[in-house]
Amino acid sequence: MALFPKSPGVYLMKDSAGVVLYVGKAKDLRARVASYFQDSSDLLSSRGPEIAHMAAKVVDIDFLECETEVDALLTENRLIKDIQPTYNERLRDDKSFPYLEITTGDDFPGVFVTRTPRIKGSKLYGPFTSAGTLREAVNALQKVFRFRTCELDIRADDDKRRFFRPCLLYSINQCTAPCADRISREAYAEDIERLKKFLSSKRGVVLRQMEKDMQAAAARHEFEQAARLRDQIKALSSLSMAGDPREDVQPEVFYIDPKAGLERLAKVLELDAPPRIIEGIDIANLQGGESVGSLVCFIDGLAVKSGYKRFRIRSVEGQDDYAMIREVITRRYRHAGEGEELYPDVVLIDGGLGQLHAALAAFAEMFIRPPMVISLAKREEELYIQARSRPIRLARNDPGLRLLQSVRDEAHRFAQHYHHILRRKRMFDEDVAAGRVPPRKRRLRAAPPLPQASREPPDLEPIDPPATDDVDPSPPID
Repeated sequence: MALFPKSPGVYLMKDSAGVVLYVGKAKDLRARVASYFQDSSDLLSSRGPEIAHMAAKVVDIDFLECETEVDALLTENRLIKDIQPTYNERLRDDKSFPYLEITTGDDFPGVFVTRTPRIKGSKLYGPFTSAGTLREAVNALQKVFRFRTCELDIRADDDKRRFFRPCLLYSINQCTAPCADRISREAYAEDIERLKKFLSSKRGVVLRQMEKDMQAAAARHEFEQAARLRDQIKALSSLSMAGDPREDVQPEVFYIDPKAGLERLAKVLELDAPPRIIEGIDIANLQGGESVGSLVCFIDGLAVKSGYKRFRIRSVEGQDDYAMIREVITRRYRHAGEGEELYPDVVLIDGGLGQLHAALAAFAEMFIRPPMVISLAKREEELYIQARSRPIRLARNDPGLRLLQSVRDEAHRFAQHYHHILRRKRMFDEDVAAGRVPPRKRRLRAAPPLPQASREPPDLEPIDPPATDDVDPSPPID
């Protein structure tokens, strides 16, 4: 279960033949998948016989990590429609699946969650598996596109609309109030068209068109319209949905497929087989102080924390990244080349061509045949490979690049974490040396010492019982 992230996503449960039995979504993938693997009797009582029967058949689970719950919902919908898993059909209730309906036949189309969509005059998206989650997604999108969700019969030729008082959604900027004639039919139709494109995985197209429309409105001195588009662009960007990949890729999410990434790297790096072990190296320093190096290990495309190492730079003074990389390479691989430790298939250096040459120089000084050594530059995501003078630029959604980015970013995180630990320790030591002890430490130091407890029983004077002659008898009870 540790391989599953604690983030939104979609999971696919498969049987021994690789057939997808069930597709589900989760706010926390690790927690949701773990819930299927409890005691069989508990699973039967808590989730029902269908779930228990399905869990007994599951031998493999794949997952697609998503950036938001809205993204996970749309991804789940597309996968169910494409794959049509057996248990997704069995587990639905006596009602049909919910749909997202846009009443395009109306003058001012409304957006609704429904289980009984119209036959004509509507644009449907779905089916979805959870009506509650679909409503949450609609609420999030309504803040951007400000469509109506009411059941009012609004007609463009109704002059009485201008006397109508809009509802609360207009006051909180979640509806443009076509019921009260606060927006033209044409402008409202443009918002609905953007919503439809967004739901069809064309978020990038929508953003670019909205930016053009905003600039055109400002040029026409229609500043109110330009401000409305500006607010929509800001709200849409805040959803943090996935970027727009190639048009033939569906669903629109970025996830790291370890197998696909390794196979792609084998092709790009011209290896005989997909690499099993990838180690990433990064350097962290601040003006030459407390410089550290980190090494992370990925096996079969997944991080293995037991293989992580961190290095406190010893032989380099000042800010010399190349020398620091040579030191880390030397300390890590001087014995690994002799077979005493696990030897990687690929070593990834965070940096450009200079960092790559520094790593290769360290292997040459040790007279060790290096593995495939590459470097990945952050600015343009250029990939430098040994024995090649020119970098390679892979597509931003290339599975090989995505895998290398995850290794590089994890090495950077691990190095920064160790660097911050050493900086805090150094600052504390300086405060102690200068007498600037933190308040809590100062209070503890100034407090008087507690007396030591004795193991011997204390000397106590016995108390004699009172003499009976000295006690007055109780008065008789009448």
